[in-house]
Amino acid sequence: MAAHILVLPGDYIGPEIMTEAVRVLEVVNRRFNLELTWEEGLLGGAALDVHGVPLPTQTMERARAADAILLGAVGGPKWDAVERHLRPERGLLGLRSELGLFGNLRPAILYPQLAEASSLKPEVVAGLDILIVRELTGGIYFGEPRGIRVLENGEREGFNTYVYNESEIRRIGHLAFSLARQRDHRVCSVDKSNVLEVTVLWREVMEEVARDYPDVTLSHMYVDNAAMQLVRAPKQFDVMVTGNMFGDILSDAAAMLTGSIGMLPSASLDRNGRGMYEPCHGSAPDIAGEGKANPLATILSVAMMLRYTLANPEAAAAIEQAVSTVLDQGLRTPDIQRAGVEAVSTSAMGDAVVAALRT
Repeated sequence: MAAHILVLPGDYIGPEIMTEAVRVLEVVNRRFNLELTWEEGLLGGAALDVHGVPLPTQTMERARAADAILLGAVGGPKWDAVERHLRPERGLLGLRSELGLFGNLRPAILYPQLAEASSLKPEVVAGLDILIVRELTGGIYFGEPRGIRVLENGEREGFNTYVYNESEIRRIGHLAFSLARQRDHRVCSVDKSNVLEVTVLWREVMEEVARDYPDVTLSHMYVDNAAMQLVRAPKQFDVMVTGNMFGDILSDAAAMLTGSIGMLPSASLDRNGRGMYEPCHGSAPDIAGEGKANPLATILSVAMMLRYTLANPEAAAAIEQAVSTVLDQGLRTPDIQRAGVEAVSTSAMGDAVVAALRT
């Protein structure tokens, strides 16, 4: 099926990792006769430098017209001093909101070759395969009112609003349960309903959604316990579903169980399955331009794009197998480097994945 992709390299290491991901995309496009086309656009700090805003009108128009979006990473210290509404991250948040990308899928999968790179003992994480489904366009990150005000006594006070309506909870619930049906048929809903009224409603709606999926087992867990369980016995989880803030924190914690956040892709989907795909890591300003960035998370994001939006699981599986092959070969970027093994560069890792795909 022919499709058009908007490629947004972003900032700092974003262009470096995106170069390797596009090379992989070129190979699978030819190998599987996908008839894909793509174009580049600006987002974040790169857009701010050129257009004066982190989400230019032309980028938004191209994003609306694209079948899928492939993103590198945005933000960094270069733009720390700009006004809040101009920060690079606001461009990313605006893109998610305008496109209705409410469902964030963040898999935490441990490749067996990287068991020793995990922060936990190999026997605790071996075989790890968790899917965290995070609500992405609501909650405290988007709730109004918000701001910083000065009280009558002259003291400053910061405030944010944590709010979810029933329909927002219901749609992320349906997404999580439908994905669980493709896995081990288990959903753990994470909340803080012993303290927050918002998540009392969250838990009630999840129970209602569960009735439509009698073949899927639903459990509940408070977020503080979920964080503890992720580092105590992570393999107890299959699909975890939670709100925006909790999902942001838990998915980063889960990422470190896999050896490196540089290995983890993500997808952000709308209600029709159209989505934006990006690595879970940030723009890593400290290593930008040094050839040290791990491109595998971005390459695996291409695989997720092929699976979830472009409906080509065969091409997706080929990329995932190619990544496994290069890990079998012992190739490691610095973030997953083993003692006594020389690290390879960003481009060398890309070369290896491309070579594996071609064979």
